[in-house]
Amino acid sequence: MYGDAETVRKILTDSGDTWAVVGLSNNTSRAAYGVAAVLQRFGKRVVPVHPKAETVHGEQGYAKLADIPFPVDVVDVFVHSAWAGAVADDAVAAGAKAVWFQLDVIDEKAYERVRAAGLDMVMDRCPAIEIPQL
Repeated sequence: MYGDAETVRKILTDSGDTWAVVGLSNNTSRAAYGVAAVLQRFGKRVVPVHPKAETVHGEQGYAKLADIPFPVDVVDVFVHSAWAGAVADDAVAAGAKAVWFQLDVIDEKAYERVRAAGLDMVMDRCPAIEIPQL
């Protein structure tokens, strides 16, 4: 598990409330849809990032992180591990404060790059599980 309890707490409480959720679409059977709803209930602004650029949970979607025209605090990644590293690099380039890789999304080299760039990062955890415990 990457990201200790203090890092989890910091991302969820101190890193900011604008979360880009990469992989979020209107597919209600996908985990991203439910997790985004939980984040919203806890006061986070959830920005969908998906090739379809759909509006989800009332928020305008964007095809990629670079298309978002305002600052994003945290990038929550719901894509296959093989693609997650590129998303992490995009998060660093976009000026995010933190990156969160969901359960079973693992890329150790991406974790090292994100941390080396000075961002907080959690990997292989779910904010919808962690946030109610705070």
